[in-house]
Amino acid sequence: MTVNIDWFEEARKRKDELVRELQALVRIPSVRDDRSAGPGAPFGLKVAEALDYLLRRGREEGFRVKNVDGFAGHLEMGNGEALIGVLGHIDVVPAGDGWTVDPFAAEVKNGRLYGRGAIDDKGPTVAAFYAMKIVKELGLPLNKRVRLIIGGDEESEWRCVRHYFEHEEMPDVGFVPDADFPIIHAEKGIIDADLIYRPDGEKEGEGATLVSFQAGRRYNMVPDAAEVVMKGAKGADEWIRRYEAFCRARGLNGTASRADETVTLALEGVSAHGAEPEKGTNAGVALMEFLALLPLDGRSRPFVEFVAATFAGDTRGRRLGLAYRDEASGELTVNVGLLSYDRERGGTVGLNIRYPVTADGESIRRTLSDKAARSGLTLGRFSDTKPHYVKPDQEWIRTLQRVYEEQTGEPARLLAIGGGTYARALNAGVAFGALFPGRPDVAHQKDEYIDIDDVIKATAIYAQAIYELAR
Repeated sequence: MTVNIDWFEEARKRKDELVRELQALVRIPSVRDDRSAGPGAPFGLKVAEALDYLLRRGREEGFRVKNVDGFAGHLEMGNGEALIGVLGHIDVVPAGDGWTVDPFAAEVKNGRLYGRGAIDDKGPTVAAFYAMKIVKELGLPLNKRVRLIIGGDEESEWRCVRHYFEHEEMPDVGFVPDADFPIIHAEKGIIDADLIYRPDGEKEGEGATLVSFQAGRRYNMVPDAAEVVMKGAKGADEWIRRYEAFCRARGLNGTASRADETVTLALEGVSAHGAEPEKGTNAGVALMEFLALLPLDGRSRPFVEFVAATFAGDTRGRRLGLAYRDEASGELTVNVGLLSYDRERGGTVGLNIRYPVTADGESIRRTLSDKAARSGLTLGRFSDTKPHYVKPDQEWIRTLQRVYEEQTGEPARLLAIGGGTYARALNAGVAFGALFPGRPDVAHQKDEYIDIDDVIKATAIYAQAIYELAR
């Protein structure tokens, strides 16, 4: 059967409706919250609310709907043995600081919709939902089933898709609207690791007593704020003067305050996705650089000097002995996503490592462990999500390429990324948009947004792709 459909026009006709749908979803602050977790809401009440919202909307539109214990859910249409999967997520990272708009107001201005999750991943997920609506409303015959699978823990531990695929079938092929166009067929491995420091003895020395240090909320975010509390009356005024000079020299925004013998220093950085740490300014590492210039007490000095010497100016793991690149997926990257120190308990460095598809996670573990031991630390938590690679010479990949080229007039190159998408949860899956080439990637950043025209264009691409794959 040959059909002649203006997919973009079909998407454009639903623009206002789609924007209202996306606003409603963005206004649900669906950050994982273990404090409110419970049966049917394993990631907290707000994540459950966002999942329930999309499932309810799917039911209203006539899709077959299933909630899989609150971990994930799906909307399904079509008939047949084969299953096409489209995987999106409705959880978001914390908003962070420094926004010029309310991160959960879903404000529309200058052709953009602002809000945490607008591009990662509520906007693309709503685009996929409307793509399915278009195919269904046009009454097009499908010989395969299509499922929009919606997860609730993508930004943390992926318990959503693990639980889902323990109970539901694996799609034959699928795509994930949670990255870049054109098509991403290679994704680096992802390691989250903790390097643990325990103070040796009671040495204090004459320097500043480091009471506490805190930076970062998630492994996969560049920390945009850091704070340290120090004690020591003799040097307090000098520490503040030196800190102010340090911030001026680096062009950083820092503040300092003193209360008797206690000095508190705060530093503002620039958040970015952990897969591209060079695009941010790591407030935690920068503040550690400053502390390394001070005479510190004996308990904290080894930890501070290790962090400053190992990570300042190095997001490629060179000083860790991890530098590696391959032709398929590029360089290994290291993000210091979490930094903490407590005078009694010691310190922790939380790392997010993205390694090329031909690298070996076990070799990285051994190297990290050896480096930590030589520096007086130990390797604690170590989780390794293996790389994902799909060979490009498959018919369904060529179908996605053809659709993209027909809709955009641009070549559909195959890409590799450091980010981790649900594509790696599929036996055969790729990431497919929704960020178009040349657009800035504002995922995980303050004032996150999605261009409304891009949402419409992505909806048209997804609608044609779903129809072509499932007919």
